[in-house]
Amino acid sequence: MADSKLSGTTTIIVLGASGDLAKKKTYPALFGLYRNGFLPEGTSIIGYSRTKLNSTEFHARITGHMKILNDEIKNQLSEFLKLCTYVSGQYDKDEDYQKLDKAVEKAESLNIHEERNRVFYMALPPSVFVPVAKGLKKNVYSKKGINRLIVEKPFGMDLESSRELGRALAPLWKEEETYRIDHYLGKEMVKNLLIIRFANVFFGAIWNRQSIANVQITFKEKIGTEGRGGYFDEFGIIRDVMQNHLLQILSIFAMERPLSLSAEDVRDEKVRVLRCIPPVKLEDSILGQYTRSEDDDSKIGYLEDKTVPSGSTCPTFAACTLWVNNERWEGVPFILKCGKALNEQKTEIRVQFQDVPGNVFKDAPRNELVIRVQPNEAVYMKMTNKLPGLSMDTVISELDLSYNRRFSDLKIPDAYEALILDVLKGDHSNFVRDDELDAAWKIFTPLLHKIDNEKIAPQPYAYGTRGPPGIEEFVSKYGFKRPTQEYNWPEHKINKL
Repeated sequence: MADSKLSGTTTIIVLGASGDLAKKKTYPALFGLYRNGFLPEGTSIIGYSRTKLNSTEFHARITGHMKILNDEIKNQLSEFLKLCTYVSGQYDKDEDYQKLDKAVEKAESLNIHEERNRVFYMALPPSVFVPVAKGLKKNVYSKKGINRLIVEKPFGMDLESSRELGRALAPLWKEEETYRIDHYLGKEMVKNLLIIRFANVFFGAIWNRQSIANVQITFKEKIGTEGRGGYFDEFGIIRDVMQNHLLQILSIFAMERPLSLSAEDVRDEKVRVLRCIPPVKLEDSILGQYTRSEDDDSKIGYLEDKTVPSGSTCPTFAACTLWVNNERWEGVPFILKCGKALNEQKTEIRVQFQDVPGNVFKDAPRNELVIRVQPNEAVYMKMTNKLPGLSMDTVISELDLSYNRRFSDLKIPDAYEALILDVLKGDHSNFVRDDELDAAWKIFTPLLHKIDNEKIAPQPYAYGTRGPPGIEEFVSKYGFKRPTQEYNWPEHKINKL
């Protein structure tokens, strides 16, 4: 029953409805599903948080980040807001949850269906996960339908705190009722990884240590903490991005073929590959922290953010090399890189292949497969080609699948839209299972404890640069070869004679 598609009367309760995540991601995603007809018939959406807001104030807050491109969308939004109500209350008081339950029952009474399904979306800080989960189970849990609980990251701070959170939630919510959301698993190109790998014979043949020299998974942000440094400083870039988003990408990239596309078969293989990865070592890592921009005085350094504790050694950049100790990947370095206040905004997977044995073209660079997750989704293979003309000179070119050209008439859905729809359908494939979370924390907890306890000093790098000065030497140490030939993606212009 917990794995079935919701139908009939469905109420979506957004906890933390007045917060940033809800207004920037959750409600716009729900509106996107409404516009495209993906919400079950008879859906109501109820927001709940501590902030006291009237209906007008609440609607203004949740629509602030929605794009109203024309009158049709404006009319659809007006209809959508009729589904959205709001209740204020504390997160630790039974009487407030009982007030919320009455609001849910009132919404449900407007529908003729006997089944009463409830989806609880916790757009909340982890400090209140447990009291909210308890309050919901005790006071708002439906006894006449399916209940589902969506939990946002971070899932703890290390292995022990993650297990504590799991032990607290397990008696209240079954694993099949729980959806741990990592929004990167909802991104189009991350979901496409399974198809690239297992539906194309030529990729299947080269997806191994015999053909691949190294893999880089990179996450770059152009912005710094922008006044949110106090929150970020509690976690750091490894907990914020690498331990979840990048490791999820790695697990899908490196996993073996699942028995089927069922949620449990896919997640079994992800867990299996994570268990092959030993804990990351400090010597296989490089840490950085951004300083003031050399070109723009408005781009201040991390320690100049007034919300950041004085003298913080919290890394805003990290690169770590992981090793997958199994038959397919033994000896192939997986280099995970992520950082804030860098030179560009992008997330990509870069697969560098081995040198061509006995290559007669001595200056020919290695082939690379690049999967651009965001922005400007693309898959392209960097290959060596003859430079047009009378010589036998080589040039780097590409086999290019750019989504904005190939699929120009299709819209790529927002990751949150895709994941909330998966919850409504009862599909766990793109959510993190409890043993998967445990395996992920085992990889990073020793390194995190060492960084925290020994106050490891990060290397400074200027706002808007590529990262710490040592990053090029770091990736070279693990066999990455930067091509000596100039390369401009996505196209070359050829002057015809």
